[in-house]
Amino acid sequence: MSEIDLLPAPDDLPEEDDNDGGDELYEHHRIRVDKGQELLRLDKFLLNRLPNASRTKIQNAIEAEAVQVNDKVVKSSYRIKPFDVITITLPEPPREAKVVPEPMELDIRYEDESLLIVNKPAGLVVHPAFGNWNGTLVNGLAYHLSNLPTGRNGEIRPGLVHRIDKDTSGLLVIGKTEWAMTHLSQQFFHHTIERTYLALVWGVPKEPQGTIRGHIGRSIKDRKIQAVYPNGEQGKAAVTHYKVLRSFQHVALLQCNLETGRTHQIRAHMKYIGHPLFSDATYGGDRIVYGQPNGSYKAFVENAFKLMPRQALHAKSLGFVHPVTGEHMHFEAELPADFQAVLAKWELYAESPAE
Repeated sequence: MSEIDLLPAPDDLPEEDDNDGGDELYEHHRIRVDKGQELLRLDKFLLNRLPNASRTKIQNAIEAEAVQVNDKVVKSSYRIKPFDVITITLPEPPREAKVVPEPMELDIRYEDESLLIVNKPAGLVVHPAFGNWNGTLVNGLAYHLSNLPTGRNGEIRPGLVHRIDKDTSGLLVIGKTEWAMTHLSQQFFHHTIERTYLALVWGVPKEPQGTIRGHIGRSIKDRKIQAVYPNGEQGKAAVTHYKVLRSFQHVALLQCNLETGRTHQIRAHMKYIGHPLFSDATYGGDRIVYGQPNGSYKAFVENAFKLMPRQALHAKSLGFVHPVTGEHMHFEAELPADFQAVLAKWELYAESPAE
């Protein structure tokens, strides 16, 4: 087993650090109380300090133990003192835009009064944004669930506590109540959510399993992609564990487990270590990276690209603690047809190389 360590030990958080997410949709605050602060109840202090948080959201966070003072869980009635250090994790506030409910066929794998699990197909945008205001998963959820915690007047991001890319398939957990969203956000922040992805990458890593650690942030050269900063000078800390499941000479099927959830984390990390995802146009995987780009092999690869014209990444499983029952929940989603077809093609190639 190898460990690819690309960053120094993280420094202490700043006085107040917001939005510690990426694909994880939560905000994290760390507040050091001023020396002149008068004694005040914790809930009232946070209500004054966090203008985007409602009283209900703050109360839910305290009850879900998502608020700590000096690294200890406290009650709403705790009296804030000068120099106290408060940390709080909340679902990310909605954006200022309306969601139009739209009828949509959703592949729901589980649903109860608190949450639901949906298997998102590749090609479906998770939430509205510039260029994609309609036809997103959130639009479908707004139609499916009329009582989602959408904030004021049905604003964007009902129920979401994390997301996956448009062209990535697989599982998402959706909170149906403020309590569920808060509790799930806390689990994401503390890295207790179990997430397993399957990725087909170019080449075969030298070590059968390992860990990639490296800050991830927006690229200076291309703002549309994420880059790895080995010295931690930019971005946020990110950790990806991988294991080679199968190798097919020029490509390999990996299992990837996330500790953190930065935007494009697996895609950026695998690109950085020289194994971009197969058919990932954004990170250089839509060309022949391993093997000679000529003859029958070139035709074979181009055929495979046509079968799967998107990055070969699938969110296979999710594991978490139920916000209400405390039960450990685990869900899995099978590989979609395009991914299965490309794997079968590479398996045949490995048995009788066309090169």
